Amino acid sequence: MDHALPHSGHQEIGLLDGLATTRAIRRYTDAEVTDEQLNQVLFAASRAPSGSNRQLFRFIVLRDDDASKPARELLAQGARKIWGAKKTADKYDRTSSTESGALSPKARMAATMEHYVDNFAAAPVIILPCLIRHRDPTPTEGASVYPAVQNLLLAARAIGLGGALTSMHLPVEAELRELLGIPDEVLLAATMTLGQPQGSHGPVRRQPLSHFVFESTWGAQPAWVEDPPGTTFTQAGPPTTN
Repeated sequence: MDHALPHSGHQEIGLLDGLATTRAIRRYTDAEVTDEQLNQVLFAASRAPSGSNRQLFRFIVLRDDDASKPARELLAQGARKIWGAKKTADKYDRTSSTESGALSPKARMAATMEHYVDNFAAAPVIILPCLIRHRDPTPTEGASVYPAVQNLLLAARAIGLGGALTSMHLPVEAELRELLGIPDEVLLAATMTLGQPQGSHGPVRRQPLSHFVFESTWGAQPAWVEDPPGTTFTQAGPPTTN
């Protein structure tokens, strides 16, 4: 089978452009994610690095079928609990409009998340990235599974799909483990949704590069740091201190 990316029928994008334009996609069409597309993105995920090259990451794929329905419904319950708590803690339930009458960035995010959570069980594909532990949990064990997750998202971008990385499994993890037969020694690292975007990918807006980079000592901003021409920025999300 040909594993080449990007998938035929989609405009080719360079790696750096892909990195700068892979958004979290939370609204999906009803289009099916095909076996071929799933194979492509999971092949890309399987090429990721891992500690000592042990390759202990695994992926449970939940399609839109009767066999996956109980797990999907459990995850939807988890999504409602996670979002309900976050909405209150980060005051997403107190969003407002801008002076022009349009929704503020925070209000738009809240509306997107409400739609996402309401339709979580109906996502075309849900993927559970896992890590088979070969030792007791460590603070760095995620380094052996999250690169594979990012590979998957970038591969999805390359073939015209989109996805979102979440922790919606956490409130229902015990029930989910029992339902899917996930062994105790396996880390359930994330919950990902995947599908054909209702909208489109585009430039990711973040804070300026100078916000993230220090040189020699903490807080010392190097003179050579600059954002590419045309970069746009955002202040959306909960407040940060540094």
